[in-house]
Amino acid sequence: MSVFTSISDNQKIYTGKYFYIIYDRYPVSPGHILIISKEEKQDYFALDKNEKFELNTLIDLAKEIIEEDSTPDGYNIGMNCGEAAGQTIFHFHCHVIPRFNGDMENPKGGVRHCVEGKGYY
Repeated sequence: MSVFTSISDNQKIYTGKYFYIIYDRYPVSPGHILIISKEEKQDYFALDKNEKFELNTLIDLAKEIIEEDSTPDGYNIGMNCGEAAGQTIFHFHCHVIPRFNGDMENPKGGVRHCVEGKGYY
C-alpha cells in the first residue's frame, strides 16, 4: 500500500478527476508541490491519455498556487520512473519545484545532475 493513500483531505490543496495536489512534506524549496494520482499507478508511463492531459493542466495550476505566495525565478518539474531513476514510492507523483536565484551555487545542468558528473557540460 502506498504512503500516499493515507493523505487526508485537509492536506489536499486541490482535487481533480485523476489527481490531487499537496505541498511536499519534505520540500527541497519553499512551495514544493506534488501532484499525485488518485489511483495507484506505478509511474508516468502507466498513466492513460486522459490522465496525462489532466496532469499537464495541473502542472500549470501548481505553478499558479506557488506564485500566490512567492515569485520563483524558475522551476524543475520531475517524475522518477523506476528504481534505477531514483523512484522510491511506486505510486505516480510529479514534483513541481520552484527555484530561486542563489538557491544553489551553480544550477547549470539542472536535472542532468541526477547522474553523477553529467550535469556539467
